Amino acid sequence: MKIQKVLSLACVLALSATAYAADAQSQLRRWEQLAGQAGVAARGEQFFNSKHGNDWSCASCHGMPPTQMGKHASTGKAIEPLAPATNAKRLIDDAKVDKWFRRNCKDVLSRECTPIEKADVLAYLVGVKP
Repeated sequence: MKIQKVLSLACVLALSATAYAADAQSQLRRWEQLAGQAGVAARGEQFFNSKHGNDWSCASCHGMPPTQMGKHASTGKAIEPLAPATNAKRLIDDAKVDKWFRRNCKDVLSRECTPIEKADVLAYLVGVKP
């Protein structure tokens, strides 16, 4: 009986993670549509890890790989994992995604990211495995 309950719970959790992954995929599709081209995970990974002439990269706070807890580079505040594969609540809300891209791109690039830069980073993050 216990094994059936554990298996049932595992199935529910797997389906929940799949539903959230679909939401992260919709964020990717949204930015690809705005960019007019598909995001490229390899470009996104390079972008995520590069400092772009400034002191920080995305990985400075979100960690490498982004499947683990991060820490804000200046405040030390804990940051939940960014990759949807390990944090199903990430990258699912348009307003939050837009807000954090705007803030973080300004920190990393001293400007807003372009739609293709966002699509590339999302393509990378959606593909990261735990």
